[in-house]
Amino acid sequence: MRRSLFAGIGGYLPARSLTNDQLAAEYQLETSDEWIRERTGIERRHIANAEETAAFMGAHAARRALAMAGIDATRIDCIIVATSTPDQAFPATAVTIQAALGITQGFAFDLSAACSGFVYALSVADAMIRTGQVQAALVIGTEIYSRILNWQDRGTCVLFGDGAGAALLLADEQPDDAPPIGVLSTHLHADGRYGDILYIDGATGQNDKPQHLVMNGREVFRHAVGKLAGAVEEALKANHLTTADIDWLVPHQANRRIIDAMGKRLNLNDNQVVVTVDHHANTSAASIPLALAEAINDGRIKPGHLVLIEALGGGLTWGSALIRL
Repeated sequence: MRRSLFAGIGGYLPARSLTNDQLAAEYQLETSDEWIRERTGIERRHIANAEETAAFMGAHAARRALAMAGIDATRIDCIIVATSTPDQAFPATAVTIQAALGITQGFAFDLSAACSGFVYALSVADAMIRTGQVQAALVIGTEIYSRILNWQDRGTCVLFGDGAGAALLLADEQPDDAPPIGVLSTHLHADGRYGDILYIDGATGQNDKPQHLVMNGREVFRHAVGKLAGAVEEALKANHLTTADIDWLVPHQANRRIIDAMGKRLNLNDNQVVVTVDHHANTSAASIPLALAEAINDGRIKPGHLVLIEALGGGLTWGSALIRL
């Protein structure tokens, strides 16, 4: 059996960090640290400067993943970048990262699935590795939501931050009768009927639109736990596992209430759930690889651990994956 091994992980966060009180003061918002923490669990977020583009951050995260694995960039034959905030309509952010890393072979492209982007990109890379098309892939989530927010809308601007995370996947041939390691399975879903509850109001060719993020938070929350629980059950069933087998839940970091609800749904202890939303806020497609990078680098997640990731984003899109590190 050919599987995708997680060989390296890396993250990048902009140097500038804003607490809730600093955010409220800078943008003259009628809100408070207590109001934001109580509803979201967020305490602060990172905001990119002019030089910290999606490609810049993604390349830094990728270099850290390569360094962890001890792999030279010239071995990479595929780069998939999940982003809703590309630097340009084209060329793809992925090819800009490819050039920044000094890679001249293989291929690179962007993928758009909002906050589910990393799970989607992981699924695509894993499928390419399993079929033998790819030997080494960088899967990157990089987002600059600070550039698409309406900073006068306290219902959305307090929720998001900027950052990038990258995972290096390597092809590995494993005996059929051996316990599998790497990406065990991925499970993707979408339902465009709910595209109007979380979207960006404008795009290329719609210059009359403000190009700001718009969200019906109540409706997103209403769909989130049920759809995510279904994707999680699907992943466990596909691998003949139960919730008792899970060592770690690394969820999309959107809202502490959703994270806590999923942890309880899976009967996990608080110390089995990786939470970074308090100091990263919602970094969309970057949130899961950033959380993975933090928990692996600080030693919480260790080789052999079974890790469940899940996310829901605009579209609506959602999905899950099981990974044996």
